[in-house]
Amino acid sequence: MQRQRVNLQPAYLLHQRPYRDSSQIVELVTRDHGRIGLVARGARRPRARLRAVLQPFQPLLVSWTARGDLGTLTACEAVTGLPALPPQHANSGYYMNELVVRLTRRHDAHPGLFACYAAGLQGLVHSDSEARVLRLFEKRLLDELGYGLQLQRTAAGESVVGDGSYSYRVEQGIVTTDPVHEHGPVFAGHSLLALAAERLDDDAVLGDVRILLQLALEQHLGPRPLQVRRVARAMRRSLQ
Repeated sequence: MQRQRVNLQPAYLLHQRPYRDSSQIVELVTRDHGRIGLVARGARRPRARLRAVLQPFQPLLVSWTARGDLGTLTACEAVTGLPALPPQHANSGYYMNELVVRLTRRHDAHPGLFACYAAGLQGLVHSDSEARVLRLFEKRLLDELGYGLQLQRTAAGESVVGDGSYSYRVEQGIVTTDPVHEHGPVFAGHSLLALAAERLDDDAVLGDVRILLQLALEQHLGPRPLQVRRVARAMRRSLQ
C-alpha cells in the first residue's frame, strides 16, 4: 500500500486517548478526508508542544502520513483569530464530538461534514439558543451522512400539513397518526415543516424536534448510551 502524505489540512480534534508510554491516538474531523485516526507521538509528555495545541474545539492545521487505517501526525498548528467556545457550552461541544465519532467511519469523506461541524461550533459561540444550535447540527449531520428525515411528506407519500398529527416509525419514517390512540410521541405538522425549513425559533417546536431527532439518532447510534450524557447526569446528581 502506498504511503499517503497530507499537509496542512484543516481539522478539529474530536477525541484522544493514551497510547503507549507518552503518545496519544487522536480522532480528527478534517475538511477533505472525513474522520481520521492518527498517532500523536510524545503528545503526553509534560512539556510537549502538541499537548498544548491538541485541544478540542480549536481549529487546527494538521499534517500526517498514513499507510493503513491509522496514520502518524507529523505537524500540527492552531489557527488563531477565531473566538473560543465559551466554557458553559463545552458539554454541547463534547456532545457534537461524540455524535461525529459514533456516526462516522474513518476515511469516509463526506463533503459537508467538516463545514457542518464548524458551523455547529460557531453557532454555540454566537447564538443565544444552545438548543436551537444543537437541533440544527443534529438535523444537518443526519442529512450529510445520508440518514436525513423526509419531513415534508409521510411514508405514504402524503404532504405534511401544519395542523396534522404525526408519529415516527423507525422502519418507515413519518406517518399520519391519531393522537388519541398513538402510544408513542406525537409531532405537530408545523413542527416537522419548521425543522425542514430550519426555522426553530419557537420553544414548542424545539421540544417536538428534540424528541424526533433523538429517535432518529438512536436508530443509528445503537443501544450504547452516549458517554457525554452519562457524565452530565452524574454531574447533576452530584449537585443535588
